Amino acid sequence: MNLQWHRYPQNTKNLFKLALPIFISQLASSGMGFADIVMAGMISDNDVSAIAVSNSIYFPLLLFVIGVLNAITPTVSYLNGSNQRHLISHQVKQGSWIALLFSLPLFTVYLGSDWILQSMDTPAAFAHKAADYMAMLCIGLLPALMAVNLRCFNDGLSNPRPAMLITFFGLLLNIPLNYIFMFGKFGLPAMGAVGCGLATSIVNWVMFLLILHYCYRSSSQKDIGLFNRFWEKPNRVTQVKLLKLGLPIGFALFTEVMLFATSSLILSPLGAQVVASHQVALQTSSLFFMIPLSVSMATTIMVGQTLGAKDVQGAKYLTFHAIFTCILIAFAMAVVILSLKDWIPHIFTSDPTSITIASSLLIFSAIYQIPDSVQSVCNGILRGYKYTRPILGVTLICYWLIGMPLGIVLARTDWLVMPMAASGFWLVFCICLSIAAMFFFYYMRKIQCLSDEDLLARLERIK
Repeated sequence: MNLQWHRYPQNTKNLFKLALPIFISQLASSGMGFADIVMAGMISDNDVSAIAVSNSIYFPLLLFVIGVLNAITPTVSYLNGSNQRHLISHQVKQGSWIALLFSLPLFTVYLGSDWILQSMDTPAAFAHKAADYMAMLCIGLLPALMAVNLRCFNDGLSNPRPAMLITFFGLLLNIPLNYIFMFGKFGLPAMGAVGCGLATSIVNWVMFLLILHYCYRSSSQKDIGLFNRFWEKPNRVTQVKLLKLGLPIGFALFTEVMLFATSSLILSPLGAQVVASHQVALQTSSLFFMIPLSVSMATTIMVGQTLGAKDVQGAKYLTFHAIFTCILIAFAMAVVILSLKDWIPHIFTSDPTSITIASSLLIFSAIYQIPDSVQSVCNGILRGYKYTRPILGVTLICYWLIGMPLGIVLARTDWLVMPMAASGFWLVFCICLSIAAMFFFYYMRKIQCLSDEDLLARLERIK
C-alpha cells in the first residue's frame, strides 16, 4: 500500500498545530483538580476526602455526557470540510439541547448524593461536606456542559486555541477563588471543601461566558450564523443522529473510567501502601496519556475535515501517519517513564514501601504506552469517520468482560499464579489495551475498505 509518506511532514505539522492547544487545555483542566486537592490538604484530611469521594461520583457521570457531546466535533469538522457551514449552527444548537437534557438526571443524582455516600459507608466526618460540595458543583454544571458543546464546535472548525486560552485563564482564576472561599477571606466564612465547589462553579460560568462571547465576536464564524436566531426548538432527527454518534463515546469513557476506579476499590483490602502506589502509577499514566489523547482528538478533526472535502484517500493516508506519530511518541514516553521510575514516586509519597511498589508498577505503565497510544488514536480515527458503534463494544469486552475478571484473579487469587496485588491489574491493563488497539485498528480498516462512493454516501446520511 502506497501511504504517501511525502505527505507525512505536512500532516504531522498540521496534527501538532491542533494537538498542542488541546494538550494545554487538558493540562490546565487537570491543574484545576490538582490545585483543589493541594489547597484542601492545607485545611484538613477530611476536606481532601470530601473532594475525592465526591469526584468519584461527579466525574464519571460528567465524562459520560462530555463523551456524548463529543459527537459535535466530527460532525462540525465534516460540514466545515465539505463547505456546508450553513448547517453547522443547527448541529451546535441541537447539541445545546442534548446538554440540557442530560444535565437534568445529573442534577438529580448530584443533589441526592446523600444516599450514595451512605451506601458507600462514607465516614460521617466528611460525608456532609461531600454532599454540600456536590451541591455547589451543581451551580456550574449546565454552563460546564454548554461550554463543552461550544468547545467541540470550535475544535471541529480546527480552532482549539480559544478553548486553550480560556481554560488556562480558568486555572488562574480557580486558585484565588479557592483561596477566598475555602479559607474565608474578605469577610466571607471559611467554607473548606464546599468553598472549593463554589469556586469551581464560578469558574465554569466564567469560562462558558468567555467562549460564548468569543463565538459571538469571531469574524471567522459570522457566516455560520450561530446567533442569527436565538431560539431553535429540539429536532428529533438531528438529535438521534448526534446521539447515535455520541452515546457509544460517552458509555466507552464511562466504562473506562469506572474500570480504573473499581480497580482501586478491589485493591483497597490489600492495604494503604498498595492503594497509594497504584494511585501514583495511575496519576503518572494519566498525565502522559494526555499527549496521545490530544493527538487522537486532533486526528478526529483532521479526518473529519478531509472526508468532508471528499478526499477519501487523503484521509486514509492521514490515519496511518497519525498512528505512526503516536507510536513514536509512545516510545519516547516509555523511555522517559523507565528513566524516571525511581524518582517519580517521590513526588507523591515519602513512604519507602509505596515508592518501591510504585516504581515497579511504572514499568508496566511504560510497557502499555504503545498499545494505549495506538488504541487512543484509532479511537479518534473512528470518530472522524463517524463510525463510533464499535467503540462501546470493544471497550466493554476488553475492560469488563476480560479486564476486570482477569484483574481480580491475578491481583487477589492464586488460581493462575500467586496473588500479584497491584501488579496483576497493571499486567491486565497492558493486555486489555493491546487487544483494544487491535480491535480498533481492525474496525478502522473495515470502514476504510468501503468504496469511496459508499463511504461518502454513508457520511452524508449521518451528517
